[in-house]
Amino acid sequence: MNGYERFCFNLLGRNLKAKRGEYVSLRNDLTGARMNTPFEAYLATAYVSSIAVGLVAAALIGILTYALRVPEMISYHGAVPEVFYALNAYKLLIGTVVITLLSLLIFGGITYLIFLLYPGIRAGERRRNIDATLPYAINYVTAMSSAGITPDEVFRLLGQSRIYGESAVEARYVARETDFFGKDLLDALRSVSQATPSERMREFLQGAVASISSGSNLTEYFRAKARQYTLENNQQQKTFLETLGLIAESYVTAMVAGMLFLIILQSVMTILSGDANPFFLYIIIYLIVPFGSIMFVILISSMTPEV
Repeated sequence: MNGYERFCFNLLGRNLKAKRGEYVSLRNDLTGARMNTPFEAYLATAYVSSIAVGLVAAALIGILTYALRVPEMISYHGAVPEVFYALNAYKLLIGTVVITLLSLLIFGGITYLIFLLYPGIRAGERRRNIDATLPYAINYVTAMSSAGITPDEVFRLLGQSRIYGESAVEARYVARETDFFGKDLLDALRSVSQATPSERMREFLQGAVASISSGSNLTEYFRAKARQYTLENNQQQKTFLETLGLIAESYVTAMVAGMLFLIILQSVMTILSGDANPFFLYIIIYLIVPFGSIMFVILISSMTPEV
């Protein structure tokens, strides 16, 4: 924990132990993301940060609302309840209070939501990195095991090889369990398999536990898993390339040909109608096209497998 998290924990954290059952998913995400912050400290930080951001945002927006006299820009037309006319003299004060309270709720809620979602995002990034690097890490493990190195030392050496990304991080946790907490290798593998966010890594570690427990040839198990995950990675890459081709065709159809057709059609209609304010044309060029392109980029980025 850093100093700010420790302050938040001292302020609220001791009263949050009862919340552990309500935030099972958050606790699992914190473990899978390997965020070295206790659950109570993280939740306390989320509460304090949400309140602080909400108060600061509400104060700034409230001051701007009052200074610019935004509520007075509201005018009533048609039949409205008499109470609105009765409160018209206090419109600036009431409007400022309402906008300030809404700002507090909105910005505080968004900050709290970000705190709840962030560990899951981190865990998802680690899962993708583990799935991508695991076949290469297992090849390394297979080579070390074939050389006669003990399983404990194999995982320790893998943890020291940072080129294997998050797979090496999981191996370091295996070594930590055995070196610092005095667990045997089987208990260490079980512990890490329960905490890892990757189903592949969990399957691999549980298979290693079963292989060691049954006295099977661990090197052959490593070799078989390396072949399996390499084939799965190749198939995943092939599927992604096929999907990428389909997305490219969709982009050309929707965002190039489709938008070009709408622009030409709107331009012709503007000329024929004599309208000097082509508002819809501006919406297409400055809103729909950039927003649609950004959505396609986000879609492709979320689907792209790590290599």
